[in-house]
Amino acid sequence: MAIIITDECINCGACEPECPNTAIYEGADDWRYADGTSLKGTVVLPDGKEVNADEAQEPISDEIYYISPDKCTECKGFHEEPQCAAVCPVDCCVPDEDIVETEEELLGKQAFMHPEG
Repeated sequence: MAIIITDECINCGACEPECPNTAIYEGADDWRYADGTSLKGTVVLPDGKEVNADEAQEPISDEIYYISPDKCTECKGFHEEPQCAAVCPVDCCVPDEDIVETEEELLGKQAFMHPEG
């Protein structure tokens, strides 16, 4: 499942540089599928949705750091545990119960974004 940042976030930014998928963004910042991945131009996501990886996407939060669920793999394929949760001083990086994914799905998403890896 994807990780979310709860509204207990203190905007310290400790989580952002730890994400191997560049899935964490500062509140109000646009995000892109291409950021920190091998995705470029028009791509078909694992869920079948076609997107332009270079096109700016709307921020998920305007006030606190947020995680793009389309890019979050819970650090599968990189680390043993989600790095955002490991470094968060207020424990606000938690599993998103609304987006449940298997380890196989998470590893597939990681391989899709980082095929060279």
